[in-house]
Amino acid sequence: MKILTGKIISNKVPKLVTLSIERSVRHPLYKKFVRKTSKIRAFDEFKSKVGDEVSIVETKPLSKTIFWKVIKKV
Repeated sequence: MKILTGKIISNKVPKLVTLSIERSVRHPLYKKFVRKTSKIRAFDEFKSKVGDEVSIVETKPLSKTIFWKVIKKV
């Protein structure tokens, strides 16, 4: 079970939020750390707002693009 934290960037669809997940990855050649971001859609029953930090957990597929669920606000 994966748990990630991210920042909400959109909440236009009811009970659905889009998060921006940031992670640091080491560049294979230059050995510097590079920030990578990915957008994840998650089911939200807490009515979170844009800019909130939330934790999400991986679940069974809820629809074609939704595999995550918000568990708490950070």
